[in-house]
Amino acid sequence: MMEEGPYKYIRDGSGKASRLIRIGTRKSQLARIQTDSVADKLKELHPDVHLEIVAMSTMGDVILDKALSKIGEKSLFTKELENALERNEVDLVVHSLKDLPTSLPAGFTIGAVLKRENPHDAVVLHPSNAGKTLDTLPEKSVIGTSSLRRAAQLKKRFPHLEFKDIRGNLNTRLKKLDEKDDFAAIILAAAGLKRMGWENRISLILEPEDCMYAVGQGALAVEVRARDTDILEMVSVLHDPDTVLRCIAERAFLKELEGGCSVPVAVHTKVKDSQLYLTGAVYSLDGSESLKETMETSIALGDKQSLENVDERAQRVGVTAINLPANSLAAAERLGVDLAKLLLSKGAKEILTVARQLNDAR
Repeated sequence: MMEEGPYKYIRDGSGKASRLIRIGTRKSQLARIQTDSVADKLKELHPDVHLEIVAMSTMGDVILDKALSKIGEKSLFTKELENALERNEVDLVVHSLKDLPTSLPAGFTIGAVLKRENPHDAVVLHPSNAGKTLDTLPEKSVIGTSSLRRAAQLKKRFPHLEFKDIRGNLNTRLKKLDEKDDFAAIILAAAGLKRMGWENRISLILEPEDCMYAVGQGALAVEVRARDTDILEMVSVLHDPDTVLRCIAERAFLKELEGGCSVPVAVHTKVKDSQLYLTGAVYSLDGSESLKETMETSIALGDKQSLENVDERAQRVGVTAINLPANSLAAAERLGVDLAKLLLSKGAKEILTVARQLNDAR
């Protein structure tokens, strides 16, 4: 291995040097699958680069006896990976976008948001409940989820069910469901099950009217050092334009609301005919109180606002999208902020403050 300034190179047998790029990932099977999929895409687009994957454990992987919303640390699954990025031990890190806080530490940016997998939540029924739905499960059936967002929406929609925390990675949760009789069903992100090749375990997908998803759910993000312009250029080809615009709007909405893991905030977005639609909602912990609104904005190119001087390299809620039209990105961000302001004007702050306090007291 040779070093030249900040770069590392590896020589192959023929003496040809190729740049070494180290990718950091969590150790879980799902994280590895997600990272491999990003590495494969990079390899396809940059065949001359040598990729090496570095796996590590994060605090979220280690603390398994507490509900996520109770640990209260926003960068639960990302901190150790960012430390490695900062110490130059890795060059990029692959995350589930929904694990990344809306404000990143100084010096870091999301250089790519890949095409989104199905962002909805999925119900996985205990084998003994095969063929049932949430509606037809018996009274007081226990549903496992560690997400306040899922529990709040489903409690309101399915008042006959009970909800209990369940932690651990996907493998662990499915095991807890199958091998004991504690849970009638568990709720998981459809995207994770799909990426693991366990689509056959999905009993039903929850539609937005039953349960809207988390900000960034189903999308993968590549985090890099903001000053590494060449790496930024390299990963920027992975951006999926619609996913980026949807996720910037969702993240801007969450940031303006000051929501995190410990409050029930949910979204739904779509892009249709150059319009970006964002539905956002906040809930009390038991789902009895909620506020939900939808707004839209044009993300068409060549709108009058494109005359504004917008910085191409600006970070928007932690995302740098150098190859996408700046006016569309600005419109997406503004949409998220405006929708949050609308909900705040209707009392969202109060609902979230009470939810936060009740959760802290649990």
